Amino acid sequence: MQPILQKIRATIQRAVPDAQETISYRMPGFKLNRVVIQFAAFKAHIGVYPPVRGDVALMAAVAPYAGPKGNLRFPLDRRIPYALIGKIARVRAQQSRDKPGTSRTINTRYL
Repeated sequence: MQPILQKIRATIQRAVPDAQETISYRMPGFKLNRVVIQFAAFKAHIGVYPPVRGDVALMAAVAPYAGPKGNLRFPLDRRIPYALIGKIARVRAQQSRDKPGTSRTINTRYL
């Protein structure tokens, strides 16, 4: 499984070279203003998060891999679509650039 994860990481790095690598919820990922993409290995599939939204053509391309909440599941018994993962990263990165992250404020009422 390690070679698959390393190839996914390299694919995302090539697709979005300016993204910062991060680990969140014990998953590797990449972010710009917000999370661009995260991925994780499971027993029978590779999960890719968060769900793809906003690009109709891309949503149609990932539909066969969509899980119950829209997150993607790439079965390990089939060829992993690395080019599609790269495209997902590029689209999500562009969406992140178009809509900068929101800053969170701390509610001091309970401090």
